Amino acid sequence: MSSQAEPEPLLRAFKIQARTCDDLDAGFQAALSRQIAEAVAAGDRLEDLFEPWAGRSVSQLFADHAPLRLLAALHDLVLSGDAPELARAYPSAADAGDPAAAWLAARLLLSSARERIAAFMTHEPQTNEVRRSACLLGGFLTIAQETGLPLRTFELGASAGLNLYWDRFGYRLGPHRWGDPASPVQIDCDWSGPAPALAAPVKVASRAACDRSPPNIADPAQRRRLLAYIWPGQFDRFARIEAAMQVALDAGVRVEAADAAAWAATAAAPAAGAATVVYHSVFWQYLPEATKAALTAAIEAHGAAAGAKAPFAWLRMEPPTKDVSVMQLRLTLWPDGRDRHLADVHPHGAYVHWRDGAGL
Repeated sequence: MSSQAEPEPLLRAFKIQARTCDDLDAGFQAALSRQIAEAVAAGDRLEDLFEPWAGRSVSQLFADHAPLRLLAALHDLVLSGDAPELARAYPSAADAGDPAAAWLAARLLLSSARERIAAFMTHEPQTNEVRRSACLLGGFLTIAQETGLPLRTFELGASAGLNLYWDRFGYRLGPHRWGDPASPVQIDCDWSGPAPALAAPVKVASRAACDRSPPNIADPAQRRRLLAYIWPGQFDRFARIEAAMQVALDAGVRVEAADAAAWAATAAAPAAGAATVVYHSVFWQYLPEATKAALTAAIEAHGAAAGAKAPFAWLRMEPPTKDVSVMQLRLTLWPDGRDRHLADVHPHGAYVHWRDGAGL
């Protein structure tokens, strides 16, 4: 078997990446993905960059974000200031960018900066979409209202831990407002359906998080790597994540490097006097089946141990199928263990359609 990725699966993976970017209103990234797909079809030798994925199927390449890793590596060069020709072709506040010119500049960098690009691609992508807090917020409010207790929150797959501080942000949920209007992180979200329990008193008694490989946002290079995975041209997302990074740094953010199943089993048991909440967003799909089984068992064990004075909640924002363009917010709250579909949400938090009427 060749030690390099085959061109046909790579071509198809970049075409899928382009369609995904289209679905997420990332027009420049979609067009650049198509430029790369056309280059692969024309015989450009990119396969050695994808050597770690040699022999993988199209679905495996896409699931491991192989195309996105290359796109982010190019964006990282732009953000670093080390690729001025490429940067001139990328979107700016005054220009939508030129994907064709970007690919011409990128092809030169694939020779001159190939080792740097390949090294960037070895790092797992990290998602730090702060706007997802607008989706999770309704779940936290529901838990607070129904239990009447402070929250102990435990985030799985937290990356840099930016969404740990959801209660320190300000929210504009369609016509509704919640949170701190003076916070440097202000989140706008199109909201439909009834309002969640906006008047519920919420106190976060403690917060903790884990990730398999948490980035250190005090390190400028790792900080820039997170920004590189934001679609070029989406400047509102840039501003939001940069503000959230500062909130997290000021709060002394700490994300433990740990296996999610083992960490949840040992760290997140229910405790009297608080509602214990295990939560995650766009995380489940990346877990091996064995880890999913172990984590589900740990959560169900904690649920079985919950009581009226020590409730336990599992809040998650995940795609219900392989189609990641629409996600569900679901809540299971013990001791009764009822599972509820609270909302349908955009993967980046652009909209929430609230379904659950318990907060009214």
